[in-house]
Amino acid sequence: MNHILQYYNQFDEWGRLDRAPLEFIVNWHFISSLLPAEGHILDNGAGPGKYAMELARSGRSVTITDLTPRLVKFACDKAKELMLENRFNGFHVADAKNLSLFGDEAFTASLMMGPLYHLQERTDREKAVSELYRVTQNGGYVFVSFMTRLRHLQNALAYPEHWKPTDNMDDIRSYMDTGVFNHSDEGRFTGAYAFTINEIKPLMEANGFESIKLIGSSSAAGALTREQLRYWETAGEHEYRAFLQLLFDYAADEHLLGSSSHLLYIGRRK
Repeated sequence: MNHILQYYNQFDEWGRLDRAPLEFIVNWHFISSLLPAEGHILDNGAGPGKYAMELARSGRSVTITDLTPRLVKFACDKAKELMLENRFNGFHVADAKNLSLFGDEAFTASLMMGPLYHLQERTDREKAVSELYRVTQNGGYVFVSFMTRLRHLQNALAYPEHWKPTDNMDDIRSYMDTGVFNHSDEGRFTGAYAFTINEIKPLMEANGFESIKLIGSSSAAGALTREQLRYWETAGEHEYRAFLQLLFDYAADEHLLGSSSHLLYIGRRK
């Protein structure tokens, strides 16, 4: 776990979402359309608080947790910078597998947009999902982010030297069998677990959730480069809005899910 903390202590996750804006735009479209207008929302594994700030801006009460103390402080400072601190009920360093600082059904709805990226053992993934279930109110929505195994395969084939040890067929095959990725180079994204499409809903449903939707966070635009995306961003407001609407419309297309680096599971506690 220390190598994961080390990575996030030096990585600019807020900047990543700014540099790859479609992930945030598509996710927020679906999150904001389903959340109740009021309520107390948990952002569990919030990182620097990108989603939490948007929740706060929309008038909802928010509590943040993350495993990385630096990111919890960053989120707290960002809330003050944006003059949103009165919308927050707490900023906590906590492990997604153990949310014992909260009582049962403490939150109207919950986000978990990162912890499952780094839980390589099935029992740990189940603990995190079970805890999310426990702290979310009956009938409350949950929004959970997953990394896709097929997208990393595409990255490894296209940029093998950047994704060691998946720079050879034996290790690529091993990764595809297990979903486990531990980067060979110091300081890179590591300690990861990537899901197959077919294991996501069963994991969530086995822990008490009703599946509502599974979407690709970059929809049909998952393979676009920054330059290619800029074409649509600069094509005029009407054309860009139509471009985004197309992405929203096809985000749940099962044939596109594997091309997204991240998926958003939308469920409801039964």
